[in-house]
Amino acid sequence: MSETKQSWVDSLLVYKDIRMLRILLLGAISGFPWVLIASSLSLWLKEEGLSRSTIGWAGLIFGVYAFNYLWAPLIDRVQIPFLTKKLGHRRGWIVLMQIIILLSLIVWSFINPTQNLALLISIGLVIAIASATQDITVDALRIEQINSNEGKSMAAGAAMAVVGWWTGYKLGGVVALFTAEFFENMGVADYWQATFLVLGILIILMNIGLMFVHETIDFNRVNNQKATDQIIRDKLGSNNILTNFVAYITGTIGGPIISFFKKNGLAIALGILGFVFLFKIGEAFLGRMSIVFYKEIGFSKGQIAIYSKGLGWITTVVFTLLGGIMAMRAGTIKTMFFAGGLMALTNLIFAVLAWTGKSELLFAIAVIADDITAAFATVAFVAFISLLVDRTYTATQYALLASIGTAGRTTLASSSGALVDWLNGDWGTFFVITTVMVIPSLICLWFIRNKVKIGAK
Repeated sequence: MSETKQSWVDSLLVYKDIRMLRILLLGAISGFPWVLIASSLSLWLKEEGLSRSTIGWAGLIFGVYAFNYLWAPLIDRVQIPFLTKKLGHRRGWIVLMQIIILLSLIVWSFINPTQNLALLISIGLVIAIASATQDITVDALRIEQINSNEGKSMAAGAAMAVVGWWTGYKLGGVVALFTAEFFENMGVADYWQATFLVLGILIILMNIGLMFVHETIDFNRVNNQKATDQIIRDKLGSNNILTNFVAYITGTIGGPIISFFKKNGLAIALGILGFVFLFKIGEAFLGRMSIVFYKEIGFSKGQIAIYSKGLGWITTVVFTLLGGIMAMRAGTIKTMFFAGGLMALTNLIFAVLAWTGKSELLFAIAVIADDITAAFATVAFVAFISLLVDRTYTATQYALLASIGTAGRTTLASSSGALVDWLNGDWGTFFVITTVMVIPSLICLWFIRNKVKIGAK
């Protein structure tokens, strides 16, 4: 008994590593843009009188996250003038994307949604592209903080990355909602536009914090990529501008894909991809419409901020850390089965809330349960794909797997508003449907469970 207890304590002590604090910040930098293009944008459009369908379809801008692997190779190699030399390759890219997001917020502060909806969504798309591009570098820098042979530290790092992401998203959401409500109560007509300027200050602060995240130059990664290019050039039989370009494209895009299928085999690789694509679709459908549901059922921005953002953040932090320990000890496969079952049960709680009407207690229970589920599911998912990547193609291969996972959550979930409208606003049935959406991914996971070697190492 004492041996088991000590083992849990040892697992918990992994979080004391200073690298975990750096990973926490990287996660926050990655999560914060979702405050802008998810909850803030959705509520802004809702309060401007736009329809649920419009809000749902506006979520198509998230689709860029599903395709960021396409330009990941460029981000792995292209250096940013001045920034790369001064800050490092990874940090230089992050700062550039943060500057683009900051400028986009300034532009948003001058836009009237009802008069310039197309422009507003276009700027939202720019933020999404910058955020998706930033994620490529953030994930690579996060994985490269941990040595490839440190399995427990990788699981702990995945947990800290998730905590950081939710910290950026939840606490950023608290600041956004309370700031918007403050400006609204002060009588500021364009209170959301003013709020975005305040959020810009948070971006500046996060960039200051980024300067404390160390970046090391991985010569092995660069040399291995160049060696792959040379092998392809040798097979092409000549050395000129065209063959160099073909070798570059094939080596940086085709190399990671070939490596993944070669490592796992065709059947298992397809099973992994199916699971990654389907795993969080039900949660995404619920999440895309949740803030609209809260507003329609009668909750104020302050109540949404307290329960969905503030209280939810505390719950997420605690259970993500516990989820990291579970992933370290039980393995990511078992943790994801557990999280999948929780997802289904949690969505049913939202259905009960819809059927019984406004209840602050039930609202708090539903939100907390949803955050617990998201914590376990996300940390297991991040650890799963982090352990799958080949260090030669860290940014590209992780971006590919993460993009496939994002594709299901973004492209399909964009029809969530239209589904609610098709159901004539029957939120209860909508949440039951999101429960059923969990099942296909668990079927894929069942078939590959014994063939994917991912465990508590």
